[in-house]
Amino acid sequence: MMWQDLVFMLGSGLSIIFLAPTLRDASARVPLGTSLPSMGIGFVYGVTFATLGMTFSAIGAFAAGTMWSLIALIRSPGGIAISLRLFRMESPALFIHDLRHWLGSFGSSSAVEQYVAADAAYGQQHGYQHTTETPAD
Repeated sequence: MMWQDLVFMLGSGLSIIFLAPTLRDASARVPLGTSLPSMGIGFVYGVTFATLGMTFSAIGAFAAGTMWSLIALIRSPGGIAISLRLFRMESPALFIHDLRHWLGSFGSSSAVEQYVAADAAYGQQHGYQHTTETPAD
């Protein structure tokens, strides 16, 4: 084992020890803007260490990422309900519609046409009539 592997593993272990009180404190509220990036960094570091052959560092980084995941899930201001909503797709049909529209926009000849089409659709939804005439001066 390389000495660097041991140092990184000890660092991750200390971060887990320091994060444990936050997870146990029922009144703790950690914003998702803090916990989700920290979680991501832990997992990315874990993969990076694993590809470098630093097994103990990878395990420590994955453990720290998991700890941040638990904090995000349990200790975010909205609690578990808000955290779970981040991973739930509200409307798969709407997502598919938007994806088709986005993919179809690649064939459009100009950006102006995209905005006119969007404005026309908005107007139709809200009872406005779309005209192509320009106002007279």
